[in-house]
Amino acid sequence: MKRFTAACGAVLMAASCHHPEKEKETVTWENRGDTVVVPATAPLSAKLHLLTVTEKPYQLQLLTAGIVKAIPNNYAEIAAPFAGRVVKSYVRLGEKVNAGAPLFAISSPDFYAAQKAWFQANQLCQQAVLAQRRQQDLHQHGVGAARDLEEANTNLAVQRQELENAAAALKVFNVNPQQQVLGEPLIVRAPIAGEVISNKLVMGQFLKNEEGPVAVVAQLAQVWIAGQVKEKDLRFMHEGDAVQMQVAALPDTTFTGTVFHVGRTIDENTRAADVLMLCNNPAHQLKPGMYASVNFKDAPEKVVTVPARAVLQDNDYSYVLAEVRPGTYVRRKVITGETAGQQVVVRSGLQPGDKIIGEGAYYLSAVK
Repeated sequence: MKRFTAACGAVLMAASCHHPEKEKETVTWENRGDTVVVPATAPLSAKLHLLTVTEKPYQLQLLTAGIVKAIPNNYAEIAAPFAGRVVKSYVRLGEKVNAGAPLFAISSPDFYAAQKAWFQANQLCQQAVLAQRRQQDLHQHGVGAARDLEEANTNLAVQRQELENAAAALKVFNVNPQQQVLGEPLIVRAPIAGEVISNKLVMGQFLKNEEGPVAVVAQLAQVWIAGQVKEKDLRFMHEGDAVQMQVAALPDTTFTGTVFHVGRTIDENTRAADVLMLCNNPAHQLKPGMYASVNFKDAPEKVVTVPARAVLQDNDYSYVLAEVRPGTYVRRKVITGETAGQQVVVRSGLQPGDKIIGEGAYYLSAVK
């Protein structure tokens, strides 16, 4: 019995000497500044997986929203040039017209006054021509005074200027003064070739100066997609780059186009620039005013990409852990670019062939 009691005491004393709270922790890695040493026997070593850095084909893609717009040079809103009454309409909605085709005729006292002014100026100019010739002939034969010839020359110059002014007033309305008939209505013509996409003309309707457009002619075989690109992404935008776009009305159809123009200024509120994309629209499926989802595609290039989990973040820079020899890793500062899925583009800091910790680097993120 005494021997058993002594043995139990010895066991209890031994147990008290190995209390868990006083047991020393096992060191799994060693920190040497920016270098980390992880012994092959350390439990952490099994959680670190290396990868060899390679270059892969990459094409930058950016998504933004846009609005379909008619190209200004291919879009014309036609309004009455002055107050007057519509006496004839030559077009129908959806009709295709050529540049110069008649759209409607309008009768107006203002136009009649402009016509009358030209006819009067033309008549006075003809009279001034005859008077100048007569005085010139008299002066050449020695029976006319030089002063009379001078007055005739001056009057002719004045009348010619008045005729030019009257003609200019008519040419504003696209009227050839030599081919007009006094009192006839003004025929308003299409400034561009295209399709009549809006027609508000009513026979006998009286139009006011501020009436606004009564017809719209447009060419919609090509349209613009107006979008915005954030300031940080503008470096990837180049005129001529390919884009793809979709609209909600045609979710299964993809339209292709090119970047036509990148804005030269930045909106201070949105920190973005306007970008115009040119898109072919032969079937007129894209309607001005539609919203579009635009996918920008930069020129393909070969870049270094690594898993996003391999990139660690310090206060003011990103870094990876590169292997310098088995079990030894050093911090390598990198400059990252875009994220493509689970991969991050590395713009500088790594070269093809470098070996880094691709998985498990997080366990060493606290090393400094």
